Amino acid sequence: QVQLQESGGGLVQPGGSLRLSCAASGIIFSINAMGWYRQAPGKQRELVARISSGGSTKYADSVKGRFTISRDNAKNTVYLQMNSLKPEDTAVYLCNVVSSLRVYWGQGTQVTVSS
Repeated sequence: QVQLQESGGGLVQPGGSLRLSCAASGIIFSINAMGWYRQAPGKQRELVARISSGGSTKYADSVKGRFTISRDNAKNTVYLQMNSLKPEDTAVYLCNVVSSLRVYWGQGTQVTVSS
């Protein structure tokens, strides 16, 4: 059974940091890209950051220079280090894993940036 175990969300003040983790298990086909999307209330889901199996990264313009995505291929885990958080970063963050067969989504973890 495929599972994407997300962790690391929470409440943080503006300017603070959080680190999200997503561990994928039960995926028997090779994993290509791993990444994070987010969805705020009333807004469309958007790509935050993505990393390929070879380590190539892509970021949304709004998070460049503040967020860093990384992955541990041996553990099938992707991380998102979020620094200098802003209130507009508040959203549900969803893990996304693209295998050679299909795309998987996590259930999401809430990130709230507020004073």
